[in-house]
Amino acid sequence: MNYERFLNPSIVAVPPSGIRRFFDLAASMKDTISLGVGEPDFKTPYPIRDAAINSLIDGETQYTANRGLPELRQEIAFYLMGRYGLEYDPARQIIVTIGASEAIDIALRAVLSPGDEVLVPEPSYVSYAPGVVFAGGTPLPVVTRQEDEFRLLPEDLEAAITPRTKALILPYPNNPTGAIMERKNLEALLPVILRHDLLVISDEIYSELIYDGKEHVSFATLPDMYPRTLTINGFSKSFAMTGWRVGYICGAPELLDVMNKIHQYTIMCAPRQGQIAAMEALRLGRENGYEEVVRMRESYDRRRRLMVSSFRQMGLECFEPYGAFYVFPSIRSTGLSSEEFCAGLLREKHVAAVPGTAFGPSGEGHMRCSYATAMDKLKTALDRIGEYILTLK
Repeated sequence: MNYERFLNPSIVAVPPSGIRRFFDLAASMKDTISLGVGEPDFKTPYPIRDAAINSLIDGETQYTANRGLPELRQEIAFYLMGRYGLEYDPARQIIVTIGASEAIDIALRAVLSPGDEVLVPEPSYVSYAPGVVFAGGTPLPVVTRQEDEFRLLPEDLEAAITPRTKALILPYPNNPTGAIMERKNLEALLPVILRHDLLVISDEIYSELIYDGKEHVSFATLPDMYPRTLTINGFSKSFAMTGWRVGYICGAPELLDVMNKIHQYTIMCAPRQGQIAAMEALRLGRENGYEEVVRMRESYDRRRRLMVSSFRQMGLECFEPYGAFYVFPSIRSTGLSSEEFCAGLLREKHVAAVPGTAFGPSGEGHMRCSYATAMDKLKTALDRIGEYILTLK
């Protein structure tokens, strides 16, 4: 049977995730240390798990409102105001989603018409460009460079815009580079965004994971940006809740009303127990100063410093990341491509890292290593990487 005639060619043309490919290979090999998937090695704190368990025992197994439990949306509003000075109406300006991934999906599907273009900084998270394609749009890569600390520059943004450009995805702190945008860097983008009347989709899922005294600036807090920014966040990274699949999107009611149509017809609502767990995470955080988040961030910071110094000692040029939990060292000095280096590392030393090209062509010459892994495993992995590099000389 010829199945090709039933399939959407634009979807067929999208390559599978480069992250998953190396993760699946690693899972099939013994004694492999994976630095591939960006998932915290911490377990969700017990009080959060306990809240979800108790809700099940109490028989709370029904649908919630499409936009999410009102109490959770209120907690999200408290959190955003307390942490970043952002004010959103819980009733009309917040939708609870199946992770930040669904938030990105419904945002793109709600705002894009066929042929609309979306600016996507590169290297960046593997789902942005495919998400634009799935929504009928065209992704426009905007290359960021190591010499600029992988920050998005206004002149590069300006050069990529065409009359069909409608939106900008702003992915900071960044996956895979760990780059951040400080206030002055963000403010430099404002004239370009206003001049071309762009919508900004600000993915801030790593907002709590910033190091070395830096601070996260939520883009919607900048002058004139609140009405044209969709703020996306969630619980997976900061609260070690990847499997709970709870995120949220905030913005103008006129935009969220349309997104909610997609959400209610395709998803109905995020799982109740995940929402209850998320609500407890925020409630506890307000009470104890987010001590669990601070504890995890401090642990990540120790691992971050270990990885940066170790790669530099190996002779690899390594940009210092100030956000998320990734390093993006250059492997150009080895003479191998990103794919060749990572394939050889996995085959010879059983360490899984992700080729930089998984995050766009501009990632060539780099690999992404996650330090959301226990310190003893990181040290072993780094020893193996150092041994592998010695074999290449």
